[in-house]
Amino acid sequence: MSMQQQIEQKLAAGIQCKHLNVVNESHMHSRGTDSHFKVIVVSEEFAGKRLLARHRQINELLKDELANHIHALAIHTFTPDEFAQHQGQAPESPACMGGSKFD
Repeated sequence: MSMQQQIEQKLAAGIQCKHLNVVNESHMHSRGTDSHFKVIVVSEEFAGKRLLARHRQINELLKDELANHIHALAIHTFTPDEFAQHQGQAPESPACMGGSKFD
């Protein structure tokens, strides 16, 4: 199973998603394959939660991947209403600055 599939499975199992998109952005960086990802998660579970709490929820679900496999993870969390306000779009990921333990 690819890292992208593993991330998708863990997020789908841990959060009731209305929309889930995991994008492998490794090709945009010099770290090789399966090292840079963007996740877009839309869930009613995020209603009333601050951004930090939402990100902590994602980080907890992916703690092994973040500790051992992933160099960068761009996290975009929305309620369905917020996602509609953004016209179903998430911001572009920033350029990688390098400098990880995976050098």
